[in-house]
Order: sequence, then structure tokens, then C-alpha cells
Amino acid sequence: MLLRYLLIGVTLPLLLLVASGCEQQKVAANTPRTLTLALGEENTEGFDPTLGWGSYGNPLFQSTLLKRDADLKIVPDLATAWQLGDGQLTWTIKIRSGVVFSDGSPLTARDVAYTFNAAAKAGGVVDLSGLEQAKAVDDVTVILRLKHPDITFIQHLITLGIVPEKLHGTDYGRKPVGSGPYRLVRWDEGQQMIVEANDRYYGAKPSIKRLVFLFSSEDAALTAAKAGKVDVLGVPSSLAGQDIPGMTLHTVKSVDNRGLMFPVVPDTGLKTPRGLAIGNNVTADPAIRKAVNYAINRQALVEGVLSGHGRPAFGAVDDLPWDNPEIRFRDNDQAKAKAILKEAGWLDTDGDGVVEKNGVKAEFEIIYNTKDSLRQGLALAVADMLKPVGIKAVPRGENWDKIKNELTHASVIVYGFGGHSPLEMYKLYHSNGPEPMYFNAGFYKNSTVDAYLDQALRAPSFEAALPLWKKAQWDGKAGFSTPGDATWAWLVNLDHTYFVNRCLDVGKSQMEPHGHGWPITTNIEQWQWTCQ
Repeated sequence: MLLRYLLIGVTLPLLLLVASGCEQQKVAANTPRTLTLALGEENTEGFDPTLGWGSYGNPLFQSTLLKRDADLKIVPDLATAWQLGDGQLTWTIKIRSGVVFSDGSPLTARDVAYTFNAAAKAGGVVDLSGLEQAKAVDDVTVILRLKHPDITFIQHLITLGIVPEKLHGTDYGRKPVGSGPYRLVRWDEGQQMIVEANDRYYGAKPSIKRLVFLFSSEDAALTAAKAGKVDVLGVPSSLAGQDIPGMTLHTVKSVDNRGLMFPVVPDTGLKTPRGLAIGNNVTADPAIRKAVNYAINRQALVEGVLSGHGRPAFGAVDDLPWDNPEIRFRDNDQAKAKAILKEAGWLDTDGDGVVEKNGVKAEFEIIYNTKDSLRQGLALAVADMLKPVGIKAVPRGENWDKIKNELTHASVIVYGFGGHSPLEMYKLYHSNGPEPMYFNAGFYKNSTVDAYLDQALRAPSFEAALPLWKKAQWDGKAGFSTPGDATWAWLVNLDHTYFVNRCLDVGKSQMEPHGHGWPITTNIEQWQWTCQ
């Protein structure tokens, strides 16, 4: 999503005044220093984990119970032990003793319980609706009681930053206090944010003692980087071919995907309780959806739209542990796409180049966010790829408000997802209620798929759930992927591209999720300045 990279508000003169590690005198390796980062997207809503901060990436100011390492393996953070029991309904967690927040106050299990309960009550980005209650047993033991078995709940232990009960309130997001590796010093909204290493942090102390996050236009940030005033710069793939003196390109594999969401039910005049139209008489036919999938040349999309910085996408969870490699297929196969259409009765009877069936033309719009040039590029390219097989796709840009409040259930939409939990897959493909939003906006329903997904949630362990997640995609006879119901045409997985000061070693980056937040900072404690 291009908005991931947009920076807001500050002019170039202010950029040039900000202290940068590049301007300091030569120092010995690992000497405390300032780094200037232009990573895009200012979190204007603040830094409150109970409202969603840290869901995609690193909460920075707060600690989490668990975390993922560079290989996405789950490892301890605040927690020293964790156990699921009572029929998969209860998580019992032991936390480190002696941990304090950045203000010196102790962090206890009561703060952990408070954080989970507060996030559940907030009902926002953090979906903790499955939590019945979090309760502290003593200073180092907390019990999380679930309403129903859900093996994916462990993701909340990985992403939800712990806040201090006594300091948490309506203004917390702008004055966060946590137990993470850094603490907020100053935030000039729309311009910059200054953070410093938390001396009370219990983990490995970061060698980089001061960070300045810049929020400006993309052009201003790029100009400042070329002038040596930025140490880490996030850019869209279209700008990754730049030559920036003193910086090298750092490319990070991601599961940040883009794809076409299809309405899979016909238009019968039904509407959601909010009055949104449901269904599309063209994409309701699986033959259309399959033909689209086989006709698209995904590698050409990677090369042309992503400038080579990405890889083809065949599903929502490519290369994650719960991905099923059996869903892969040979795309850019126009002969197969035409055969699928012909067999299903889609024929060009009037010679206009567009196939039809029962008087319905194979025509639909591809809706994309008008402010997102990457999604626009994908929509235009896909439309060209579908013409030779007789499908007329018309790209059209709209703002997000109109997409989500008018078009999302009746149009083909260019959406993007990608997370470190199979729960996202569950939400995308499990049959939904009468008023979904982005997740399963096409009203897909398959009882076999639902059964696999439900069984996966109730699995006794994360590992035991893996075969079930894979079968929901394709079990040899049924599934939501292209060999089965072809509910989406997944297009590409983005590489996240950064320019990094040649003297800065950012270590091994984990495969990043969808592009919100600052996921590159997940391993920031490992960053080292290498120049003498």
C-alpha cells in the first residue's frame, strides 16, 4: 500500500535541521549515537496498544509477552512460561519478576491483566472479543480465560504491548509509558518524533541511544536522504532503483500482499443491514474467477508494477508455516483460461471480443484506492492481461469511504492483507455474518472450508492446527484457493524496500507483515553502527 510510504507535513528546511547520525564526528563502533529515520506513516492516533498500536510490527515503547524472531519462531519476551489448558480455554502465563516501566514503576501481572481487559473493552483494531477475562493470580502469574477455543489467540501474546494500569487513560497514546527498549521524549505531530533508549529496559540494551523519526513528504524525505540527513529511509518499490550516496538498499521479504477480491454470490437484490448491495452476476461464476487466475501473468506484475521488488502471490499466506504449497499453479496460461470459459458456456457470440453467457457479458470493474498508485498499476495491468481471453475489466479509482460504504460487496476490489497469524486467513474465508467489512467481503461460504477452519481454531496446539489450515486451502477435492473455489485472484507479495546508511547494520529482518507501523524496527536492539 503506497500510503505506507507517505510521510506527512514537514518541509525540507526543517528536515535539514534535525540532528542526524550522519553529521556527528567519527566515533568508535557501538558508541551511542543518533539515527534519523524516515519510515513513512505517522501513527496519528498515538501509541496505545489497546487501540491497535503494534498490531503490525513493533510497539517500540512497550513490551509484549512473546515475540517472533527473525525466522518467525515464537520466543519469550516478558513471559518466562506459557501454557494452554482447560480444553484450550485458559492461558496461564508467568512473567519476569523485577521488570519496571520506563518511569520506574513495577510491571506486574496486574498490568498484564489490565491491558488485555482494556483492549477487549475497547473493541477497536485489536479484536479480543474472544477473551472472557484476564486475571492476575499474583505478581508474576496471569490467567487469560477465553470464551471458546482459539489457537490463534497466541498472536495477541505476541503483538499486544503491556501498558501500566495506573497511567493508562485517554491521553496515554500521546504520552506512552512502557517497558520496551525505547521511551518517547518528544512528538511534534506532523513533523518529527524523538525517542531515547530506555535505561530501565530488562532486555539487551540498544546500542543506538537516540532515534529521530521524520514525517514529511516522500520527495522531501528522499531529498534529505540524498543530502546525508537520513540514516534509514522507507521507499516504495518504484523508487528503490535510486542511487543515494552513503546508503545501500535493504530489501525485506514480506507477506504484504495485493489481490482481487471477488463477490462470489449473484446479485439477487439483497442488501446488508446497512443497505450495501451484495453480489455480482459475473464473478459469481467460478469459471470467471478461475479464468482470471490462470490468465494473469504474476511475474510480469512483479517486474512491471513492483520494479522487480516482490514475488508472485498465489494465496493470502504464501511462505508462512500454514501455507499449502499444493495451491500453486502455472499462471499466464491463456489457453487454459479460454478453455475454462468455453467449457462453462462463456462464448463470444457477437464477435466483440468479450465472452457472454445467458445474455450476461463477462464485464466487471476493478476498484482500487484512488490515492494508491501501486494498486492502480496492478488494476490497469490485470485489465490488459484479461482482454485476450475475452474478459473486459475496467479499472476505476475510488476513495476508501466509498469503497467500504458502497462497493465492497458487489465489486471486484484490489485489497491488501498479510499478517503473522492464520487468524487472518480464517477471517478472509470463513462464512461471515450479515454485515462484514473487508474480511470476506465477497460473502464466500463453503461448509467444508468452514469445518477445517473451525477445527484448526480448536486444535490442541499451534502445530496440530497446521494441517487443518492447509486443508482449508485445498484438500485435493475442495478448498478456497484457485484449484477449488478461486475466491480471490492473489497477485503479488511486496518486498519492503529501505535505504540504510552504509555504516548501519540492521541485522536479519524477519519477513514483514502488511505495511502499517514500522516493522523494520522489530529487531532494533540488534542494530549496530559499524564505522570507526
